Amino acid sequence: MVRSSNSPAWHAPREHRPGGAPNVAFELSSILKPELIKVPLEGESKRSAIDELCDLVCTSPSVTDPDNFRKAVWEREGQRSTGIGEGLAIPHGKCPGVREITMSIGIPETPLEFEAIDGEPVRMLVLLASPADRIADHIQALGRISKFMSDPTVRSRAYAADSSEDLYQLLAGLDAAARA
Repeated sequence: MVRSSNSPAWHAPREHRPGGAPNVAFELSSILKPELIKVPLEGESKRSAIDELCDLVCTSPSVTDPDNFRKAVWEREGQRSTGIGEGLAIPHGKCPGVREITMSIGIPETPLEFEAIDGEPVRMLVLLASPADRIADHIQALGRISKFMSDPTVRSRAYAADSSEDLYQLLAGLDAAARA
């Protein structure tokens, strides 16, 4: 993976595949900064937790139109809950007001009712912000999050994180292990 010296850490670095088709190498730690993780979230409901993560991700220079991004997140959430089960929710939005893929993560102090597909409360939210024209990259990022969190040991460690830095280090370690 090649990253220019002026590429902020929260931007997904671009790689080029044979044939010139650009793709993004999704190491979660490359689209996330520790300051975009909140442990614990203050929000005590689905709405307040998602809004809190929207506020957080909108501090990134990658999000140039916070209102449009929030609208995209809530439109998507209105289609069907992003509570995917096993205590995880991945609310997300794609819009022109996002320049680069970025995300924020939060762990609520107490699990939240979220209308998840398994009916279980949510213990961690990962909010993904993507440019409208990067659909394949958006799907790849969703898949990477889902893959890591499908491991019960990883889930337990993530849900037990005591701080933003602990959670960031866990994700960075998973990325490093995946590279090895």
